[in-house]
Amino acid sequence: MPTPNPLLLSAIALLATASGCPATGGVALRADGTPGPQDCTEEAKRTMRALRLHVGDTALVELDANQIRSRAVTLYEGPIESILKSDFGTLETTTRLYGQVWTNGPQVVIRWYEAHPPDSEKFPICAVARLSEDQMKKRPESKPGTAILDGSVAAAYVVDAFR
Repeated sequence: MPTPNPLLLSAIALLATASGCPATGGVALRADGTPGPQDCTEEAKRTMRALRLHVGDTALVELDANQIRSRAVTLYEGPIESILKSDFGTLETTTRLYGQVWTNGPQVVIRWYEAHPPDSEKFPICAVARLSEDQMKKRPESKPGTAILDGSVAAAYVVDAFR
């Protein structure tokens, strides 16, 4: 069993009095169905500073915890659970990321709003999925409400606002 990271435990203890999950509802959609701009909560910004997560920091993630190492994944509009494949600031591999998937535009959009490290509580973050060279672009056979992608791995990037 891994030894808990003292910095992570201190940050979580500091944030233990923070209330619940950041709101993901109420995101305005653009004409193509993709989510519009959204502020990162002050609580998430404080948490990320405490965890030494900075804007632009990146880590590899398995996009869907239920489709690890798949050649192609089918993502569904709505909630998603992803898994870190590499350390992310002070967050260790196997930390779960929880967020939202939008599939209406030409590319899938994933925003993560919470992190859940092993042996710890969930807390708010702001991160997005990114891959270059059109790798987040949906396959043409994707049905409405779904996005079929050519791989199961993407990069999670820390952001201070969703654009």
